[in-house]
Amino acid sequence: MSKTLATKGPVSERMGSIRRVLWIVLFLNLGVAAAKYFYGVASGSASMQADGIHSVFDSAGNVVGLVGIALAARPADEGHPYGHAKFETYASLVIGVLLLLAAFEVGSSAVGKLASGVYTAEVTPVSFVVMAGTLAVNLGVTTYERRCAKRLKSEVLGADANHTLSDALVSIGVIVGLVAVALGFPMADPVMALVVTVAILATAYDVFKHALATLSDRARIPEEDVRAAAVAVPGVRDAHRIRTRGTEGEVYADLHVLVDPSMTVGEAHALADEVEDAVRARFPNVADTLVHIEPDDGHTE
Repeated sequence: MSKTLATKGPVSERMGSIRRVLWIVLFLNLGVAAAKYFYGVASGSASMQADGIHSVFDSAGNVVGLVGIALAARPADEGHPYGHAKFETYASLVIGVLLLLAAFEVGSSAVGKLASGVYTAEVTPVSFVVMAGTLAVNLGVTTYERRCAKRLKSEVLGADANHTLSDALVSIGVIVGLVAVALGFPMADPVMALVVTVAILATAYDVFKHALATLSDRARIPEEDVRAAAVAVPGVRDAHRIRTRGTEGEVYADLHVLVDPSMTVGEAHALADEVEDAVRARFPNVADTLVHIEPDDGHTE
């Protein structure tokens, strides 16, 4: 006996909330990128320019996220009976690729300056004002986006929050580099740009790791937690062969429950509904549940 449950309303609301967050973060990232990059060009600071480029890729990542969410929000159809939620995961993969491109751009520029021995950075009080101001914005955006990612269980927001956090850490490194330049160590500027490169690569690794967890159908909810929700339903004697997969925000679950062998088809059907409701009540991110009824006759499959 099996029964499925699909609830797309909450999923659509979730996608709309993620979209709003991405728009807000996009405009903030564009402002931060412009401030750092253009002042970096004006002052000749390679590390500030590198940090500005990193922020530009933050903005590009927001655009990719918006496209991905637009696709992921589409309802299930004949060709995609499980819906389009994994487009959110694909969008996070594209963000990872953008990070790799940013790392190449930043790293190659820094290596070029170190190889030529030409250091052009000029440090003024405005340099520190610009970096401190953009750092404050980055930290604020990171905190906001992390909270939204956790609440909405969004891979795109989680990836973008990590990206923005790396931008904040990079900004701290740039400030350190500017201090070193002001103290008479001009080589510190491109060296800190290389530190930027390493930070970007570390962020890309984290993004790929989370995306591949979804694409490889990694279990999303511990088996024992799903079992506890099922056996709490009166009439369920046990549960096994429990599986979960999907994105963090849209999980698909299936399980086998053992019941009294004398139970009628109608009673088994009603019990399956109760198990589905119990699983959904315990885990709101479960979008669809498949329950297979088995008689508890000592011969489970």
